[in-house]
Amino acid sequence: MNKHQAETTSLTTAQMAHFAARGFVTLTGVVPTSINQQFLGDIGDASPRPDTPKGHYANIMQASLIPLVAPGTPIAQAYPADSALHQLLQVPAVAGAIDSLVGPDSLLDHHFLHIAFPPHMYPEEAPPLTSQPTHQDSTIDPRQAFDVQLLYFPHEVTPDMGGTRYIPGSHLRVVSETAVARYQNIVGQQHVVCPAGTVVLFHMGLWHGGGLNRSEQLRYMFKIRLSPTQRQCRLWCDEPLEKEALRPIFWTDGQPDEGHLHQILTTPEKWFEQDTGRLEYLNRIRFWRYISGDENFDADYWLSRIENEYT
Repeated sequence: MNKHQAETTSLTTAQMAHFAARGFVTLTGVVPTSINQQFLGDIGDASPRPDTPKGHYANIMQASLIPLVAPGTPIAQAYPADSALHQLLQVPAVAGAIDSLVGPDSLLDHHFLHIAFPPHMYPEEAPPLTSQPTHQDSTIDPRQAFDVQLLYFPHEVTPDMGGTRYIPGSHLRVVSETAVARYQNIVGQQHVVCPAGTVVLFHMGLWHGGGLNRSEQLRYMFKIRLSPTQRQCRLWCDEPLEKEALRPIFWTDGQPDEGHLHQILTTPEKWFEQDTGRLEYLNRIRFWRYISGDENFDADYWLSRIENEYT
């Protein structure tokens, strides 16, 4: 373990397995209040606001301390050392999660301050307010290598503030950006409702969308997309992973071990269909092979039975 890793809090193997299966990791309230308050000050949250969303965005882009950063910039060089964003990325739990997922030398793809505005800031003649359509970011991306999207919530997000909506387990079902926009209110979807200082890290493929803010407050979320510069193999763990033996399937004692790696990777989401939902087990197992480096790994024999060819 190097000095940088010793100063961070890496994800556990169980957390990585849940990321492989569900496509996200949540770090609840890990960012200190001082950083949250500095960030809100850096973006000018306390300054007078224009009456419209367009005017507020224009003010922030001109006056905030969020820097302009070119894509491909090493994340270690993206933000001034005294900025809230630099300090955010140094929080041990945050730094450890980034290192575990994309490595310590990751690159910034882009960042953006997402704002969900309350209804009173929209003119009465504007179209009715709607939530952001369900989508997968960027374009069709079939890589095994993956980017992560860090979502930072600097203040409390209540249920009526329209926290980011996401579909657990959707990250390995590759689509073209808004091709899934017609799907709304998918069974099992979740919304981010959290205390201040929460960070959620998404696999780049996770289906998501901004919720509708029905409160009287602005809702801020700062997103940073990070790209790896190395093979994402056992980045969270220097030691060889303990190999869990295959277990009896279908005819069992009916008492699954919820912490068992195979159980985590074969627990369905509520939206999984009986037949095609099983294809997600195959996707998860292949993904675990990629991040663990174990090309022979299997969970509950799903890949073994279709790889059993003799010619």
